[in-house]
This record gives sequence, structure tokens and C-alpha cells, in this order.
Amino acid sequence: MAAAPDEASDRTDLRERPTGWLDRLPAIAVGVALVAIAAAAYWLPGSERFYNHFVWQAEAFLQGRAMIDWPVQPSAGNPGDAYFQDVYPVYGPDGQPIGALLPFPPLPAVVLMPFVAIWGLATDIRAVSVGLGAIDVGIAWWALGRLAVSRRIRLATTVFFAFGTVFWYAAQLGTTWFFAHVVAVTFALLAIGLALGGDRAVDADVVRLPRPGDLVASATAALRDPGRLIDRRQLAAGLLFGLACTARLTVVFGAPFFLLVGGGGSWLRRAVSAGIGTAMPVAILLAYNVATTGDVFNPGYEYQYQLEARGYPSLDYHANWGIEDARYLPQNLVIMFLEPPMILPSTTPSSVAPAPVCTQPDATRGLFETACPIATPRDIGMSILLTSPAYLLVIPALRGRRSRLVAGAFLAVVGIGLVNLMHFSQGWVQFGYRFSNDFVPFALPLVAVGMARRNRVGLLGLGLIGASIMVNLWGVIWGNLLGW
Repeated sequence: MAAAPDEASDRTDLRERPTGWLDRLPAIAVGVALVAIAAAAYWLPGSERFYNHFVWQAEAFLQGRAMIDWPVQPSAGNPGDAYFQDVYPVYGPDGQPIGALLPFPPLPAVVLMPFVAIWGLATDIRAVSVGLGAIDVGIAWWALGRLAVSRRIRLATTVFFAFGTVFWYAAQLGTTWFFAHVVAVTFALLAIGLALGGDRAVDADVVRLPRPGDLVASATAALRDPGRLIDRRQLAAGLLFGLACTARLTVVFGAPFFLLVGGGGSWLRRAVSAGIGTAMPVAILLAYNVATTGDVFNPGYEYQYQLEARGYPSLDYHANWGIEDARYLPQNLVIMFLEPPMILPSTTPSSVAPAPVCTQPDATRGLFETACPIATPRDIGMSILLTSPAYLLVIPALRGRRSRLVAGAFLAVVGIGLVNLMHFSQGWVQFGYRFSNDFVPFALPLVAVGMARRNRVGLLGLGLIGASIMVNLWGVIWGNLLGW
């Protein structure tokens, strides 16, 4: 009898032969268990925050307007304007503020609208974030199931995503900036899973550039019958991807993935189908910007840039540079790949001001001792290789044959990462490197393929994933202790 696909992929190493129980479990049962575990883990470490811009935006949408109430007076449920950073004030004829617009894409507020319709401004955005983040773990399990990898590798990669990346920190926190990441990941994972499901040979096909004659022939055939250019599944994948972009706009630079991966059978069909799907929500976003601000790109970004550049000189922003500027690459590359934690610090990092620690001569340092810590995260960010060392499992995928899957996922990660690295800010205040949430959906297939090409999860994989989980647990605890 022929071996099952999961067995065949692991048979080269006795340590990696399936023990049987994991493969016999229904995939949906494993997915539900992962969602339940993630929901518990994301909920337990949290503490309350007041950064809930999208709740106010959802209420404004429900009332038929785009402008939120602002200034916000302090109340029992909200500290007021001190916590309403990152808004774009709108002034009346008398020069007084009459409200504000958010500079962020609006999909997170749309997601919150059903909850705000019931609970109003009392809606707990953190609870929604925890719930949606746990669902994202289930979606990742489903999407990775479209790959020809063993059940062990699929599980290991999902666990890495759920607890070994800064997605854990984002989902359990749920404040404005982090909730946007959670929403974007939802739709990006759905798009990736749908594309993978329509392209079963995606990791077997080596990348080959289309010949000019083939392109001409495809274009000629399309002119005769335009409907032949549309693959419905790829169109749906593009639509979901476009929705992800309306939560985090930089996700749009992951588009090369859908040029190389998905249904349609050719570069042209994949590109046209996904392109049309993506263009619809992105066009709506741009129309929304024009309708609310008069500009295609929200001027609130430039407004906030100038405020932060002048208000936080220690962050080394330059008000005369662009919001996206290649001159930011050197300092941001250091944050992304080299920034260490604070070891034996004399102060604790804070978004307001450093607090002196270890002033007592006989003070004993502790792992989570806020008065005298052994180490603490840096609020400007930390190296992705320190917080999620299991990303190194991508290397075997890149060293092997350049399949369409590997090429598409790699181009998506590099495209998104490069644009974020040129951004003036790298996500401060944060644990780790939160902008990595923009490309983590595209990095997960690379991690899975990297392990598959080693024919096992192995001790190396388990060690790197375990280390990633421990570091992110440490970061989540510290983030809450410091009130980030």
C-alpha cells in the first residue's frame, strides 16, 4: 500500500515518522484546538488600554459620517485627548477644532461596526482583537493545509505563527495600531489559502519567465474572449488581498505572490484575475480618501510625521525627509535585524520617560522585576532574528529550487519589508518589530517549505520555534508590565 503523503514526506528520518495520532485527527479538530489555545493565551496576559480610535470611527460610520468626535473630554471610560494621538484635526471657520479624521485605512473600523452597534463606545476592542487573532491562527492552519507538507510541519508552522512571532503581542494588545495588523493578517491569510488551494503544483513548478511569443498569443486570445482571462478563485483571492490592504496599506506590496501563485494556469490569468479583485477595494479606499480629505493619500500621515519628527527628537526622525525615504534604511535596518534588548538596564524603557531602577545598593535583579530587571525590551523595537529566530527556517527554502511558491512568497516579503524599512517610523512603542506582521502571512509558507525541504521539523526546528515562543512570552509580559 502506498504511503500517505504526510508519511512519505517524513520517511527519510526515523525520528520524524508520524506516530499516527496526529495524522488520524480530523484537521478541523486540530484547528479548533489551536484557536482555543490561542484565545486563552492571548487573553490572559493582557491589561487594559485606551487607544481605541477605531471604536470611535465605527460609531461615526454608523452615524453616517467619517469625522470622529474630537477633542475628547476625559471620562470614566476614556482618559481623553492624552490617549487620542494620531488624529488629523478638522477646524471650523472660527479656528476651533470640530472633530478629527483618522489617517489609517478604515477596514478595522468596519470590522468593529457590528460590535459598536451593540455596545457603542464601551466596545472592548481588545476582546475583539483577541477573538479575531485566535481565528487568524485557525485560518493559518487551514491555509498551510493547502501546501504539500506533513501534518507535523503544518502544525509546527502554525504554532510558530501563533506564539513565536510578534503577532501574539499584537493580538493580545488590540490597541489601534496593533488591531489594524490583526485585521490585515485575517484577510491576507484567507487570500493566500485560497490561492494555494487553486494551485496544487505551486511548489513543484520552477519559475520560468513567459516567452514574448506566449504573452502575445495569450493577449490575442484574451482579445477574442476576455472572459478566458478570469479565474474566479484567483479573483476572490485578489479581492481578499485587496481588503487586507485597506487595513494596512503596505500589504499591497505583497502583490507579486498572486502573480506567481494561484488558479488560472498562466501568469496572465493569475495577474489579471488577482489584479481585478485587488483593485476593487483599493479603489474604494482611494475614493474614500478623496471624499473625506480631498486627497488620494490621506494628509493625516504627513501631519503626524511632522508632529513626531519635532516632538520626539530622540527617535532621529527628519522633518525635511519624506514619509517614505530611502535615507531611513540604515537606521531601520539596525532595528529590524540588530537591535538587542536592554541588558542590566539602569532605566526601564518607557513611552513617556525612562524610570530609574536598581538605585538600592543591595537590589537583586529579576527576570520580571520592574524595579531591577535583568533585561527589558526596547520600545523602539528589537531584532526580528532575536524575537523570532525560527524565521531562519526560511533559509532551506531559498537555497533549494526556485519554485513559483518560493519566488512569490519571497518577493512579497521583500517588497513589503523594503517599503516599511523606508518609512520614518518602525512602529514605536512596541515589543519586537511589529511591521513584520505585514509580511508574516507570506513568510509562513517559506518556513513550512524550508522545513519540508529538510524532510523534517527536527531538533533544529523545534529548538528555534521553542526559543521564539519563550522570547515572545517574555515580550508580552514585559509589554504589559510597562503599560505599552
